[in-house]
Amino acid sequence: MSEIYPRFAGKTVLVTGAGTGFGAEIAVRAAKEGARVAVHYNTSKQGAERTLERVREAGSDGIIVQANIGTWAAIKAMADEVFATFGGLDVLINNVGDMSSDQQSWRELTQQALDDVIDVDLKGTLLMTHEFGERMHAAGHGAIVNVGSTVVVAGSPRAPQYAAAKYGILGVTKSYARALAPQVRVNTFAPGFMETERLKSREDWKHGRREQVLAATPMGVIATPAEVAGTCLWLATDEAAHLTGGYIVANGGNTMVGA
Repeated sequence: MSEIYPRFAGKTVLVTGAGTGFGAEIAVRAAKEGARVAVHYNTSKQGAERTLERVREAGSDGIIVQANIGTWAAIKAMADEVFATFGGLDVLINNVGDMSSDQQSWRELTQQALDDVIDVDLKGTLLMTHEFGERMHAAGHGAIVNVGSTVVVAGSPRAPQYAAAKYGILGVTKSYARALAPQVRVNTFAPGFMETERLKSREDWKHGRREQVLAATPMGVIATPAEVAGTCLWLATDEAAHLTGGYIVANGGNTMVGA
């Protein structure tokens, strides 16, 4: 048994984009808290397999599922697989997203970069919430957490399409929080910068951006994905039973500065 309080004992959790980064840490944390976990990936199959190994090392079990969440047909097929395997689903964490990490300026925006971000971050989150939310609602229970970003507060001169998509997720969350209540709760979790491998490889991060963020963060540290995974999952626990349509920030106080 995990030393962490088992808030998800006997429950099933699906985490999208769980082959790497934040998604992987959410999946492992859920497993440590007693959940069976569906580990979703699109292209990172080896990463998803490693995440599932870590889930099992944590004393739980699960499956890996593949889907391009930019298409509704693929989402429906994944939902069929998850519900057939587990007999239902208690928690959906919509983590997957495209940050346009290679883009360093708004001037570099292309049609493809715009479409990729909107299709995955906004359309994909909406369709996942719709498809799984409808099935959870029919089952009479469930919780959905959409991973947003504090970029909606500050904007992004680097990749404005990313800020736009994440802002749109707030509308998705509030709309489905109303539509699916009271059976299913829907909330947005907004982490700030997390030192994932993808972030650390960004050119701006390697040339001064990290130091700027640290200087503006009252807590004085930039979190690792593992350090905020439990905070994200808290929104899906019984402790947050009266919280829906919410937007919870965990960024070390960064966006508080100058408010």
